[in-house]
Amino acid sequence: MVTLANRVKVETSTTGTGTISLGSAVDGYQTFSDAGVSNGDTVRYTIEEENYWEIGSGVFNSSAGTMTRTVLQSSSSGSLLNLSGSAQVFLTVFADDLNDTLDYGLVTGSVTLTDDYGGLV
Repeated sequence: MVTLANRVKVETSTTGTGTISLGSAVDGYQTFSDAGVSNGDTVRYTIEEENYWEIGSGVFNSSAGTMTRTVLQSSSSGSLLNLSGSAQVFLTVFADDLNDTLDYGLVTGSVTLTDDYGGLV
């Protein structure tokens, strides 16, 4: 299971295809730790550098300030991006994660839906 967190987007000066060193948060966003991501948590990420992108699964190392990379999709024919030192990393949800949680069962009988305030939906 992956860890989700809101508004996480950081700079990285990492070069090459290895582990990402996570830098400071982009203005208006927060770091992995600030968002509650814990050491050893698995996350889904997107890396963007210029017109190139990579979506993957990573493990956060809070003491080192790094994240491993396992590519799921990329603009580089499915390979890890060879970073040049000016990328941004943000947490995201991979579509397959959502598809795995959907239940396509049949509901029978009558159902009444209400909002949080007791009103009918």
